[in-house]
Amino acid sequence: MKIAVSVLNSKNRIEDVLRLNDSRIDYLHIDLMDGSFVSNKQFSIYEIDKLSDVSRKKIDLHMMVENPIEYIEKINLRNIEYITFHYEVKQDINKIIEEIKALGYKVGMAIKPDTLIEEVIPYLDKIDLLLIMSVEPGYGGQEFIVNTYNKLKELTKLRVKGNYTFEIEVDGGINDTNYKNLEELKVDIVVMGTYLTNSDNIEEKLKQLK
Repeated sequence: MKIAVSVLNSKNRIEDVLRLNDSRIDYLHIDLMDGSFVSNKQFSIYEIDKLSDVSRKKIDLHMMVENPIEYIEKINLRNIEYITFHYEVKQDINKIIEEIKALGYKVGMAIKPDTLIEEVIPYLDKIDLLLIMSVEPGYGGQEFIVNTYNKLKELTKLRVKGNYTFEIEVDGGINDTNYKNLEELKVDIVVMGTYLTNSDNIEEKLKQLK
């Protein structure tokens, strides 16, 4: 299982990205929020550029914005692997997928805790990643929603039955108490934040997970 680390709640984001460069994590997870789709507003395009400049890890960009295409067109970073938008936006989903693919990025789709898996089935053969939110999007440091496990069991069965190739990512409230549960449920990527960034020794924290 791969690990993406969010620096949303970091006191010094540049410093934490530099620390993460020397760790065994897989991705730098960046939450782009417009203050409309969610009430929080974080990570300007300028700041994303700065973090990208110092990161040696691939970037996993999670857009919590009402108009994804508006932001996608402003981003031109070679080290982004995934651009993930929310299914719940009131936009043309297929057009957003096409825009991301046209720029050469992998396509991620995120769903909120209350969104049902069955709602996104029409898009599962078009995306590279499905991000399951295990907290309400917008703020870090929240507790993991236990019902996420049931959603993941349903999704894993669906992925096998439909022979889909998308990866499963989980974001929110992940720590040493639920990490192994997610691993057992065949999750491909987990997003972790304060559990790692608040530690003076990231590598030691990673060892505790294993």
